[in-house]
Amino acid sequence: MLRVGLTGGIACGKTAVAEMLRARGAHILFADKLAHELMAPGEPVYASVVEHFGRDILNLDGSISRPKLAEKAFAGRIKELNELVHPAVLEAEDRWMDEIARREPHAITVCEAALLYEAGGAGRFDRIIVVTCPAARKLERFAQRLGIGPEQAHDDLERRMSAQWPDEEKAARADYVIDNSGMLTATAIQVEQVWQQLLTTEQLKSEHL
Repeated sequence: MLRVGLTGGIACGKTAVAEMLRARGAHILFADKLAHELMAPGEPVYASVVEHFGRDILNLDGSISRPKLAEKAFAGRIKELNELVHPAVLEAEDRWMDEIARREPHAITVCEAALLYEAGGAGRFDRIIVVTCPAARKLERFAQRLGIGPEQAHDDLERRMSAQWPDEEKAARADYVIDNSGMLTATAIQVEQVWQQLLTTEQLKSEHL
């Protein structure tokens, strides 16, 4: 089985690339969604986060308010939050990949994670894909996602980007770089090229086991 990590900066289009890979037969796991599930009431991560950041981050139903948590975390405490959440996410990702490997020995799994390098999990993958796009395009997409103007979105984007490695540093360590600055049709061509290389790599890996 081939284990692939998919990462990139905020609003670069990682999800779009992941869905294109899914359509081609890859198994996809979104680390952000996984982290959200691990912070659900009753989970060990939930208890740790509430203990460290206080009950004022909770919604009325007892669930963690992500905006409230982000407001506290990005005020100089993002490292503290990551240390609570990342180990559990990496462990859950590994369980997911191991389970697929047992069921489908020739599968290709893709873990989409914004903080793949920052969490120290890059070494667990056979190949890594980095999605990039220019800063202006990121801001445009981020503003659209929030439904606000670029001026309003700028500071929040900068704050979030400060917790990540620069795209250039990620790209320099990647096996494949996909430029998602243009039309999705252009991105799809790149994804198809990468997918064919992943299929070949998985086949070669299987033959040598």
